[in-house]
Amino acid sequence: MPKSNAQEENMAHLSAERGKATRQRLLDAAVALVPEVGWGGVTTRLVAERAGVAPGVVHYHFASVTDLLVAAGLGFTSGLLDLLATELTARQDVGEAVDWLLGELSRYSGTDPASLLVVEMFLAATRLPELREGLGEQVGRFRATVASWLVERGYRGDPAAAAAMLAASVDGIMLHRALDPGLDPAALGGLLRAMFGKGAS
Repeated sequence: MPKSNAQEENMAHLSAERGKATRQRLLDAAVALVPEVGWGGVTTRLVAERAGVAPGVVHYHFASVTDLLVAAGLGFTSGLLDLLATELTARQDVGEAVDWLLGELSRYSGTDPASLLVVEMFLAATRLPELREGLGEQVGRFRATVASWLVERGYRGDPAAAAAMLAASVDGIMLHRALDPGLDPAALGGLLRAMFGKGAS
């Protein structure tokens, strides 16, 4: 008996949902593997094993392991930067926002999976134009959001430069935390607050 249009549409929908779920498992596997074995150490076999699929499934969804890693990495950093920007700009006082951000950074040791993934991505971006462009766009959006927020809070200095300095401070603190686990981000609060305070109303 031939299937009805409704049945065919339902089967197509279920197939699409399974495909999306499988793709997400592959992305999650890549995000977990990069901190463990490094960007260059991730292989089709490792991703397939971690995701619980056959190796051929990886290349069904992604043209190459590099394409998978770029998509996985950019998905992770997009979520992280969007969250930081949302939480930071929800605060009314610039000093309070700086303190919150440094407290948030204290959760990362510099050698935790999230920090290692970001460091690996920055290194890979020096070789992969598509990754460099994607990261650049994400960081640019974060800086633009922070700059607009500073203007709304009456910041009288150069908001774009201040936002760039804040973003660079975040990256630098995380890199230094990997080298110096005893570095307490909260101890840097006074300096950052003073920097922003000079331009605040």
